[in-house]
Amino acid sequence: MGAGHDHGHAHSHAPPTGTAAAAYRGRLRIALGITLTIMVVEIAGGLLADSLALIADAAHMATDAVGLGMALLAIQFANRPPSTNRTFGYARAEILAALANCVLLLGVGGYVLYEAVQRFVTPAETRGGLMVVFGLIGLVANSISLTLLMRGQKESLNVRGAFLEVAADALGSFAVLVSAVVILTTGWQGADPVASLVIGVMIVPRTLKLLRETLDVLLEAAPKNVDMGEVRAHILALDGVEDLHDLHAWTITSGMPVLSAHVVVSSEALSAIGHEKLLHELQGCLGDHFDVEHCTFQLEPGGHAEHEARLCH
Repeated sequence: MGAGHDHGHAHSHAPPTGTAAAAYRGRLRIALGITLTIMVVEIAGGLLADSLALIADAAHMATDAVGLGMALLAIQFANRPPSTNRTFGYARAEILAALANCVLLLGVGGYVLYEAVQRFVTPAETRGGLMVVFGLIGLVANSISLTLLMRGQKESLNVRGAFLEVAADALGSFAVLVSAVVILTTGWQGADPVASLVIGVMIVPRTLKLLRETLDVLLEAAPKNVDMGEVRAHILALDGVEDLHDLHAWTITSGMPVLSAHVVVSSEALSAIGHEKLLHELQGCLGDHFDVEHCTFQLEPGGHAEHEARLCH
């Protein structure tokens, strides 16, 4: 560190070695096993009952199986140790898996809606009794998977993508049951494509919300639980801090927020307090008030920003 520059750098912690989704790897595997089993059961049931709703739900479960598999594969990659070229490792793999899940979900939603409209044009004779049996099996199995992933979906976009896949399946199974009851009690065959439309409509809005959150991470938007205005105010309120610039916060992957800033400190404070204490105070400020574990601060004397190269901004 040159005496004429007085730069200081600090990291509150080393990059985490495990992502938020890693703790739910076992539960994702169980959910994948359940999904594959019910997919096969619903395909058989849909063919036997000639039910588009069951076939649509089975098709959705097939994409769920792919989505859950991608989520597990992404966790495997994301928890590889960092290297000299990939300083954060493969942590972003989980975000890419969440993005791929969004694409799958939107594709399935569109397919189900299209097939439902086709079934209105060309009605089919659906067996309501068989639909009830297979719909119940699907609902119970999906409810178990939802329970396994409930907590993890609050902590990881990757797990949330898998959770939404299973949630859409559970809603689909419920829609199948309702349509089966309607067919059994009224004989109205239109209930089957109506249930398919409901499944498609329920998939899309939740998927768009996940897509927006995933793109925010990829576009390095500030974490949604970090108010950058408050961060700036807290840092500026520290004794000796005169100004703040190049303040950035982003998310590497779920559970791994990162922040960096150039902090302008008065010469008197640098002399009286010292770099180390100032850095501890900055870390304490971020640690006490905001959920940011990995921080980098550069301490600068007043007027130093004017001498920085353009590429540093």
